[in-house]
Amino acid sequence: MSSRISIYTVLCFFLISCNGIKEKPNLVLSNYASSEHLIEAEELVRIFKDENIKIVDFRNPESYKNGHIYGSLNIWRTDVSDSSYPYDGMRFGKENIELLFGEIGIDNDDLIVVYDDKGSPDAARLWCLLTYYDYDSVKILNGGLKSWENIGGKLSTIPFSYPPTQFYLPKKSSEKLWIDKDELIGLLVDESNNIFIIDTRSSEEFLGALIKKGASKGGRIPKSIHINWAEAVDHEGSKKFRTIDELQEIYKGLEMSAKDTVVVYCHTGYRSSLTTFVLRELMGFENVRNYDGSWVEWSYFYELPYEKDSIIL
Repeated sequence: MSSRISIYTVLCFFLISCNGIKEKPNLVLSNYASSEHLIEAEELVRIFKDENIKIVDFRNPESYKNGHIYGSLNIWRTDVSDSSYPYDGMRFGKENIELLFGEIGIDNDDLIVVYDDKGSPDAARLWCLLTYYDYDSVKILNGGLKSWENIGGKLSTIPFSYPPTQFYLPKKSSEKLWIDKDELIGLLVDESNNIFIIDTRSSEEFLGALIKKGASKGGRIPKSIHINWAEAVDHEGSKKFRTIDELQEIYKGLEMSAKDTVVVYCHTGYRSSLTTFVLRELMGFENVRNYDGSWVEWSYFYELPYEKDSIIL
C-alpha cells in the first residue's frame, strides 16, 4: 500500500469515526441541468479515502490558518492572479497555473474539490479557471465550509502539503467560457447581437453609489441588467445553491433562452464566476461568458462607454 493511500485511509477513518459523521444520501438535486461539478459534504466523506482526491480551501491564508477541512490545501486569489496588469484580478496564464498546482502537489488525475465560506463565489472562480483550460475533474462543495461543519466534519489549524508533481492542463484555453474587453466591445456596438449583460454586483455598485477598491470610477457597462450573485445561494443560511425552481424564478424576468449569449461580470470576475456556474451548470444555458476584467478593467479605460444613475453625484 502506498503512503498516499495510507494517509487517505487514516484521514477518512479519523473524520468519520472520531466525529460521528453518518453517511447520508447524495443531496444534490437531480433536477438541475447538471450537478456533475457539485458535491455535497456527505458525499465528500464517502470518497475522502480515495487516492486521487485533493481538497482546496480557496480562502485567504489567515482564514485557512484559523480552521480548514482536515487535509485541504490552501489557494488564494493572489495565487491565481496576473499582477502585470495596472488593475487587479486578471487570471493567471496556463503555465503559471501548471507551476502552482505542481508545487502544491496536485496530480493530473486528481479530483479537485474546492470550497470557500462565502457561498462559493471564490470556489466558482477556481472551477471557472480550470474549466477554461479544459480541466474537467473539479467539483464545488455545496455550502462550502459551513456544510462540512454542519455534518460534524473535522477542522484543522495545521497547514497540509503534498510532494510536488508535474502538473499540466489539457489544452491552451476554451474561448466559450470567458470573454475579454475587446470582444465585449464588439458585441455592444453590433446591434444585431441579441445579448444579455448581467451585472452581478451589489445594487450600490450597479447604481454607481459605491466604488470599491480597484475601480477607477463608479457605474456599469451599458445595457447591463442587475441580478446580485448572492440571490442564487442561501447566503444568510446554509450557503448552498438555491433549488432549480428558485433559480428559475430569479432569472425568469429576463426571458432568456438556453442558446442566447449571456455575458456576466462583477468587480474582478469572482462573483460573476458563481453566476456563470449557476447559469451554465445548474440551469443549462449554453452560451454564458464570464468577463474576466469586469468593472475594474472596464472602468480603467475612460474612453469606454458606461452608465450611471443620474441621481448619483
